[in-house]
Amino acid sequence: MGASPTIITEGSAAYAHLLDSRPWYRNRRLIILNFWISIMQVPEHTTNVYLVSLTLTGSLHLTHMVSTSVLGSMMNGLQSLAQWNQAFGSPAGGKLGLLNAIQNIGTLCAYPFAPYMSDGMGRRFSIAFGASVMIAATVIQTASNSVQMFIGARFLIGFGQTFAASAAPLLVHEVAYPSHRSQASSMYVSLWFLGSIVAAWSTYGTFTIQNSWAWRIPSALQGVSSLIQVLLIWFVPESPRWLVSQGKEERALKVLAYYHANDNAQDPLVQYELEEIKAAIAFDREVAGNVGWLSLIKTPGNRKRLRLAIAIVVFSQWSGNGLIAYYLNKVLVAIGITNPKTQLLLNGALNTYNFFVTIIAGFNCTRVGRRPLLLTSCTGMIVFWTAQTICFSIHQNTGSIAAGNAVVAFIFYYSCYQLTHIHTDNIAFPPLLASYPIEIFPYPLRAKGYMVANFMMTLSLIFNQYVNPIALEALQWKYYLVYIAWLCFEFVFCYLFIVETKNRTLEETAAIFDGVEGMTQIHDKAAAHAGLTHRIGTEEKDMKSNFAVAMMD
Repeated sequence: MGASPTIITEGSAAYAHLLDSRPWYRNRRLIILNFWISIMQVPEHTTNVYLVSLTLTGSLHLTHMVSTSVLGSMMNGLQSLAQWNQAFGSPAGGKLGLLNAIQNIGTLCAYPFAPYMSDGMGRRFSIAFGASVMIAATVIQTASNSVQMFIGARFLIGFGQTFAASAAPLLVHEVAYPSHRSQASSMYVSLWFLGSIVAAWSTYGTFTIQNSWAWRIPSALQGVSSLIQVLLIWFVPESPRWLVSQGKEERALKVLAYYHANDNAQDPLVQYELEEIKAAIAFDREVAGNVGWLSLIKTPGNRKRLRLAIAIVVFSQWSGNGLIAYYLNKVLVAIGITNPKTQLLLNGALNTYNFFVTIIAGFNCTRVGRRPLLLTSCTGMIVFWTAQTICFSIHQNTGSIAAGNAVVAFIFYYSCYQLTHIHTDNIAFPPLLASYPIEIFPYPLRAKGYMVANFMMTLSLIFNQYVNPIALEALQWKYYLVYIAWLCFEFVFCYLFIVETKNRTLEETAAIFDGVEGMTQIHDKAAAHAGLTHRIGTEEKDMKSNFAVAMMD
């Protein structure tokens, strides 16, 4: 049987009346907190994007995502550099695919260990360890004098990135002010493009250098953001949820009080947050029994969470964006744009454009909601990917220069919803890539669930990076037809199964999948211990009437 659309109607968060009504920029502690969140976003994306990504919430979030995003954009740029092609034998086909995919193979190898470090040693320690490995790998890559050395360095970058990437979004989500949480987490992936901008334009700036430093300088810049992260991570507050899970409730209370209530430990919001965290962790451990990897598939609610998390991350990589992110050079050559300077300019312009679009989408994810973002994104991608396919085929069949230029225009329009000028691929998947999987898992499963999602995303990336250059070379424009069919499937899946999580706390969102009783129990315990009035009668009826999850197989 078919499935009905899954919809959660909106409801105001239980803590809404406890929030500071002032803008965040008028609260000194929130300014500091948001600064640390942003610093951590930058380092990781720069290291990876330079070859791929750059975003950690606040300072931390920004540093992390910058190092990641640098990887993909840098590899796009390097393919246009004669100096790099000369040094490594002009790799193509499977060899080029391996050079791109090896970083994610390294990421894959670290997945079995990363969640244990994040849960056992803490979010900050895991981030520092991962960033340190990426710094060492960057040094090796910059000094590479053979393809084997370059591949080995990229493997280590991916290996270290996993530890930082698995812990950073969790820390961002768990330390952010409640009303800022969704925007902070959404910015984590949106800032991927900040790293890609650094990579794209630094490659453009060095391409006139007539020796190997044309590619070594962009490689070396990958390590800057990770170095910032290692130096500053110890000033970032540790996750209150992790501290509570380790029995360090007093430290958790201090963190919440200092950043969320101007150091007032008796503030009702702080008391509510602490008790809600304690109640949610106790409920998950004692009632739901969420321990171990098998817990991800033991209950219907957890299986639904896992299915949605995997779908989001796979869709984010298999929507045709892999061709543009890693092989824009090959696409441009196929449509007659062979000048390296023009290729590098287009690479830089596209990444700059994407950055501003995803920032706008990230800040509006709570205003618009998850389902509208995803459905709008899928619709726009289908329309403009189809337009690219038509123009690509006309160019290859007739040699039309106008059709080839139209492909470039539709690459940007693929990034841009026609009326609102919002990037269709970036309107939903980047902002929700980190936030949505984290939102839907309860605390004991959050790190493991996010890790499985990252594991599946890496598998899809490896497939994309290795297969795309081979398939594009063999099928040319016909390869685009595969993505049209897949994008239509994405739209149907999102319409039928995506759950709306707008305006709910982490604990409320997690309880959506386990029923109203679980949510009520968490609210009751948190309110009772915090000394707040929690009227069960009328409020429970209202909550039940607003709590509609329809999913029938």
